[in-house]
Amino acid sequence: MKFIDEACISVQSGNGGAGCVSFRREKYIPRGGPDGGDGGRGGDVVLQTTTTKRTLYHLQFKKLYKSKNGGGGSGNNRTGKCGEPLAIDLPLGTLVYNVDSETLLKDLVDPGEVFVVVQGGRGGLGNARFKSSTNRTPRFAQPGELGQILNLRLELKLLADVGLVGLPNAGKSTLVSAMSSARPKIADYPFTTLTPNLGVVQTHRREPFIVADIPGLIEGAHKGTGLGIRFLRHVERTRVLVHLVDVAAVDPDDPLKDFHTINRELREYSPALADKPQLLVLNKMDVGWAQDAATFFTQAYGKDDMLKISAAGGSGLDQLTMVLCDLLDRLDKEESEEGA
Repeated sequence: MKFIDEACISVQSGNGGAGCVSFRREKYIPRGGPDGGDGGRGGDVVLQTTTTKRTLYHLQFKKLYKSKNGGGGSGNNRTGKCGEPLAIDLPLGTLVYNVDSETLLKDLVDPGEVFVVVQGGRGGLGNARFKSSTNRTPRFAQPGELGQILNLRLELKLLADVGLVGLPNAGKSTLVSAMSSARPKIADYPFTTLTPNLGVVQTHRREPFIVADIPGLIEGAHKGTGLGIRFLRHVERTRVLVHLVDVAAVDPDDPLKDFHTINRELREYSPALADKPQLLVLNKMDVGWAQDAATFFTQAYGKDDMLKISAAGGSGLDQLTMVLCDLLDRLDKEESEEGA
């Protein structure tokens, strides 16, 4: 399945059914009067979140989604059948925009959330509704109200507790596979992941948390270079950033070059990203020259508040998980105090 994080669709609610013009005709009941029933209401179009969807891929093959029309009223004061609503399943983290006004209609972030995006048309009133002392035999009824049509742009921003950022081949996919049961593509040659990968990290210290491998960023990503802003948007949803540096690729003449490149792209895309809690992690400490490269990096960085791991070898992962749990616990506490 392809990772699709943007889709444009049109939705149309059902038309209301027409009211009925009818008169009661029964033996021994002269002048029975009007008994035309109302039309049924048209079906709504509903957007609902589900954990079974991870992308917007299923919306690529159909552009118009239309719910059922309401049924017409009939004699004996019978109301027409209401049109069935049309439910469209969306993954968590989907933003719903009105294409014509470019306004955000809804941010769907909660599991099982339901949003009525367009309401069905009201059914028309039957002639029984118009009976009065001055009009005993109304010979008219209302037509049903037309449904609404809306052009939508759906944009997916992944929901994750921890986002892994770094240059291509920094080892992000390997780290996700080592920390969780996710199995992204991993190879021993330089390449970049083309789709974000999500992994659930199980730990005894707190509730499981989600780690997202954000595809590798390069210089100019905030302008659309490479994969560009297509995946930078997914970083906005994360609570903590793990900045993964390939220690094997550290340049002794400019050890912080790769580190500054990623932070600059995050800041240029959105200043809010620079304010997110960020954990610096040196990866691939199992290669032969890693200790010397880490020393160059630490001296240039001026601080020693970084973790050193080997995602492929498994060393340092327990400490990384423990630090992430502490960070997330602290954020949970701060958020609960702000909400109190």
